[in-house]
Amino acid sequence: MSAAVALGEAERAAVLVMVLDEQQAAGILRQLGPDELRLLSETMCRLGEVGPDLIAQAIGGFIQKTERRGLSAHGREASVRTLLREAVGPVKADNVMAAVLPEAGAGNPIDLLRWLTPQAIVPLIKDEHPQAIAVLLVQLEPDVAAQVLHALPPAAQPEIVHRVATLGPVSADALAMLGEIIERRLAEHRPPPPARMGGPRGAADIVNQAGKAAEKRIMPELARIDRVLARTIEQEMFKFEHLFTLDGQAMGALLRDVESDTLIAALKGIDAVQREVFFRAMSSRAADGLRDEIASLGRLKLAEVAEAQRQIVAVARRLAADGVIVFGVGGGDDEYV
Repeated sequence: MSAAVALGEAERAAVLVMVLDEQQAAGILRQLGPDELRLLSETMCRLGEVGPDLIAQAIGGFIQKTERRGLSAHGREASVRTLLREAVGPVKADNVMAAVLPEAGAGNPIDLLRWLTPQAIVPLIKDEHPQAIAVLLVQLEPDVAAQVLHALPPAAQPEIVHRVATLGPVSADALAMLGEIIERRLAEHRPPPPARMGGPRGAADIVNQAGKAAEKRIMPELARIDRVLARTIEQEMFKFEHLFTLDGQAMGALLRDVESDTLIAALKGIDAVQREVFFRAMSSRAADGLRDEIASLGRLKLAEVAEAQRQIVAVARRLAADGVIVFGVGGGDDEYV
């Protein structure tokens, strides 16, 4: 596509999503409805090569819009719920939302039908009254509704179409009752997965907070019971974010053993505030140079960032084992001094 081509709304949105990293783009896509998601996906596939001029055009259009708009309250509760689930998991998120907005439901089950395939919808509604089926069909896109209708018993199809054609206003109470029916049918056909709790990460967090003495008692015995699980927990105990607690002297010792390219890739994946923990252990000149290199670095795959951070954690673990650096974790009976 050339610079002479004026991007439409969908094209600008597609370009903006594609210039983000995968995690950010996925966070945006999760906020879209099925029709928006289909349109955006089709547009991204259709665009082909996108040059810097078109990227600038898309960003310029976005800036112009944000100058005229604030943040809409529409869909705010759903957005907050999604962010909380990403941050603390579904169980904690739903409990927080229940406390903040007790009246806020998990969403209209009827809306969920729009995300399902016709083959998944038919078992949910085939035994319902023709009037209820008619109301549910008009919630769907015409092509999806047609496929659902075709899959229903032939003898019932004429009456359902008649009910669709003569459908008048539907009360909120009737829609609420239909929502309850769909929710019950969904639970029957697809029981909700059990909430995930604990696991190696949860165990690692507890051991980390228990202190060094507890770790020395627990981990060797755990390795005797299950060596693979113990190794997994140890890996979870030493995460990249644990490096943020190092003091300047320990951070300096760590950075002396880390390759520059590895450090740049690792810091590319964290925000500016977190990077300052590393910059404070350097000279001003070295920190400014590193900032410039990170800024000039192109997009990196999340896998590349994760690998760079894994390598730095491996160096930190080696230095900690040699007694060069210390991770001071709280709560135990032999704190470091």
